[in-house]
Amino acid sequence: MAEGSGLAPAAFLDVERSLTGRAWRRRPASESAARDHQLRLGLSEPLAWALAARGIDGTGVDNFLSPTLKALFPDPSSFMDMDRAASLLVDAVERGTPTAVFADYDVDGASSAAQLVRWFRAMGRELSIYVPDRIAEGYGPSPAAFRRLKEQGAELVVTVDCGAAAHDAIAAAGEIGLEVVVIDHHLMREGAAPAAAAVVNPNRPGCESGQGVLAAAGVTFVLLAALNREARRRGLFSDQAEPDLRQWLDLAAMGAICDVTQLVGFNRALASLGLKTMSSWRNPGLAALLEASGSEQKPASTFHAGFILGPRINAGGRIGRADLGARLLSTDDPAEARALAAELHALNAERKAVEAAVVDAAVDSLERESNFDPDSPVIVVAGDDWHPGVIGIVAGRLRERYRRPALVIGVDRAADVGRGSGRSQPGINLGRAVQAAFDEGLLMAGGGHAMAAGLTVRPSAIPELRAFLTERLAGESEAAGPEMVEIDALVQPGGCDRALWTDFQRLAPFGPGNPEPLFALSDVRVERPMAMNGGHVRVTLAGPTGRGLKAVAWRAGDSALGKRLLAGGAGLHVVGRLRPDDWQGREGVELEIEDAADPRMRPV
Repeated sequence: MAEGSGLAPAAFLDVERSLTGRAWRRRPASESAARDHQLRLGLSEPLAWALAARGIDGTGVDNFLSPTLKALFPDPSSFMDMDRAASLLVDAVERGTPTAVFADYDVDGASSAAQLVRWFRAMGRELSIYVPDRIAEGYGPSPAAFRRLKEQGAELVVTVDCGAAAHDAIAAAGEIGLEVVVIDHHLMREGAAPAAAAVVNPNRPGCESGQGVLAAAGVTFVLLAALNREARRRGLFSDQAEPDLRQWLDLAAMGAICDVTQLVGFNRALASLGLKTMSSWRNPGLAALLEASGSEQKPASTFHAGFILGPRINAGGRIGRADLGARLLSTDDPAEARALAAELHALNAERKAVEAAVVDAAVDSLERESNFDPDSPVIVVAGDDWHPGVIGIVAGRLRERYRRPALVIGVDRAADVGRGSGRSQPGINLGRAVQAAFDEGLLMAGGGHAMAAGLTVRPSAIPELRAFLTERLAGESEAAGPEMVEIDALVQPGGCDRALWTDFQRLAPFGPGNPEPLFALSDVRVERPMAMNGGHVRVTLAGPTGRGLKAVAWRAGDSALGKRLLAGGAGLHVVGRLRPDDWQGREGVELEIEDAADPRMRPV
């Protein structure tokens, strides 16, 4: 398609409806930018196009391909209340004020807390860690938690990855003489911030930092720079070494990647440089967790952070002790790290079993009882005693399966309450719809953002909630149109090799704002299909030359995609991501299948 033509892009390989119900398009890019990258940087045409498709022109290419803190680090003072927060915390260091860090129970909260603990430790002070129990206490600070911290001797509390909406709890803290500093990144509504001593949040109305994509761990890393600057101004480094913040970049990267933030600008630098720091595996907790998972100490990638380490750290907050992750990331004791890692690894295995059971129950409820409406813009499914620690993951699984927003509610009959978590599709703002349901009086609590939401509801109100969300999201679903699979390049099995994977790794790390490249293969033959435990399907894809490419489709066994792959045969178009295959030192690649289309099966 010519630049500026205004015409809709043609379907890639003529696929208007794939086996997962999606349309295929080539990822749009500026043709002039792609040509410039190809000529100026000596890139292949597919890589140059992929770079341009991520919105990178000649002026931004160096910071994208080789991000540095020097070029991209924001001025800490550009964050509202940052200087105030730094002053208060350095006061606490100088005076020996008993201080606690109050963290959310996920990876972002744990990695934020660990950064602060490590900075205070480097300054000769220890912070206590408080993480609320997901089930007993819920999300964020509460008056009861602040009273408990006060009784334990705390005079100052720093909340990380929470607190920006905790108006009542922070007001209660003020009444008992407990000072609170908030470090957060969640969206804040217009109006007064909570009455804390300082509220540092790039998404606070009026903050001019321009860093709204940061996770709390990224905001905390900027806070560490402000702390060093304030301590340096006061002459605190005249007789001790200034903490080298670069050693904690791995923690900042964990938050950025596991909280699924936009990996652009400074945030991309944190993720990229943080993975390089992580690759030394000097953090005892991360090293122990990697060992517990059975993985080797190879150069770290977003896969390590997001799929090996992250789920295990989260397992403590989901079904175990909420503070395990923060303790693991902040300990310097290898023996303690190994014990905590072993506990988190075991909890993660338990979490997988609980999750699988709830997924099976939800699918059975939807399909066996004929509850699934193929025309509904949203799925709302509820079940008794579904564990609240896994319902968000289950909602994501259902969203993937049915390609529409999904809301999963675990009902506690004894307490007469249901706790729900939802995941949405691009172009459909689920958080806004849940907020509207709360405003209509259908919920006890609820909110979120475009792609995720949480709520508390009376079980008797669930049918009315389902009807409300169905009506509310119908228009958004139509406006969003069919979901797209955006493809970076067309290749053949014989061209999918380690060199191609290595070439495209120049674009890493991948995540929102910089999607992992998707490769399409046309008219391939599916050979040696094999159903695996867990519903996975493994195959070999062969092109015209007969050279095969190993491929796997995760959790696809009972879907249209999985059934077509298991049938084998020729004439299939396939889209997927390349993964390194280093089994027995082979240094090859395999394809992680995202989608497929049979050109003989035209949409009706």
